[in-house]
Amino acid sequence: MVEAIWTVRKDNGFTEVHLIDQRLLPSREVIVSCRTHREMAEAIREMVVRGAPAIGISAAFGMALGAQELEKVTDPEEFRKKMEETERIIAATRPTAVNLFWALSRMKPLWTEVASLAPGERTATLFLEAQAIKEDDVQRNRKIGAFGQALLPDSATVLTHCNAGALATGGYGTALGVIRGAVEAGKSVKVFADETRPYLQGARLTAYELASDNIPVTLITDSMAAMVMAQGKVNAVIVGADRIAANGDTANKIGTYGLAVLAREHGIPFYVAAPFSTIDPATPTGSMIPIEERSSREVTHAGEMRMAPEGISVFNPAFDVTPARYITAIITEKGVFSPEDLSRHLGQAAEL
Repeated sequence: MVEAIWTVRKDNGFTEVHLIDQRLLPSREVIVSCRTHREMAEAIREMVVRGAPAIGISAAFGMALGAQELEKVTDPEEFRKKMEETERIIAATRPTAVNLFWALSRMKPLWTEVASLAPGERTATLFLEAQAIKEDDVQRNRKIGAFGQALLPDSATVLTHCNAGALATGGYGTALGVIRGAVEAGKSVKVFADETRPYLQGARLTAYELASDNIPVTLITDSMAAMVMAQGKVNAVIVGADRIAANGDTANKIGTYGLAVLAREHGIPFYVAAPFSTIDPATPTGSMIPIEERSSREVTHAGEMRMAPEGISVFNPAFDVTPARYITAIITEKGVFSPEDLSRHLGQAAEL
């Protein structure tokens, strides 16, 4: 199974964070080495690494890299001030994925607490915590897979959108974790992978992952989803999420909302698979989720080739929001929730 994020300890004791450059898959497997927090921020912003859980893990490692850069800083207050700036730089990279902010919030008490330690101890502690976040994510994904696979029949064809697999997480995957979990449970699973315009995460990444695991996958264009549903070829739609509002409204890769509407029309269950860290209790509804807009070039070009006329306007939101009423269930490491049950669960937790 492909691994998107790992650390490398150099002979001089300096730690680098290595990322597989997902912009170049599947044609080339190129490793990007991040040595500073700014390099990590750039890697997140430019989608060297992508997928909400993977972005959060990368952000945590970015904070550890920031501490490593400050090993000549011995004054605790100066260390805290510079780490606050590091946090601001990383937080500004991708506004929609809430796991980014969740990971930064998890790291902050630690770097605040260790500011008085020796520089090497500070750095080692933060790298250990970032690694723990990654390993914890893998375990959460496996639980998501176990809960989710129980929703699928023994012989199933799943349609998925974008990439919510090992490349988008610490490993294993959320939506693809459900598929992997079903295969491991002995079920026969086939997958239709939407190509996911304009960035083609489905064509480039999901198909790459599933083919590598010998899971049967058929690539379709986004516009073919309605036809395969109408022909009765799909048992379930399973997608990941970048942020889930308290009422269950879900932000995911652009095109997800349309799939949910189509699934409702054809009587097909529509599942969202995500760790609890993707749920944002501070965002009441999907209308309050910030939606990132990306470069027009992603729409007008295929690689270096321009496909559209010069001078036209382009609208390129990276995500859309699927209203909770279209979601059959949200699969988490804590169990499977209807959007209504999720809202009640969050309300009860807030009262405790």
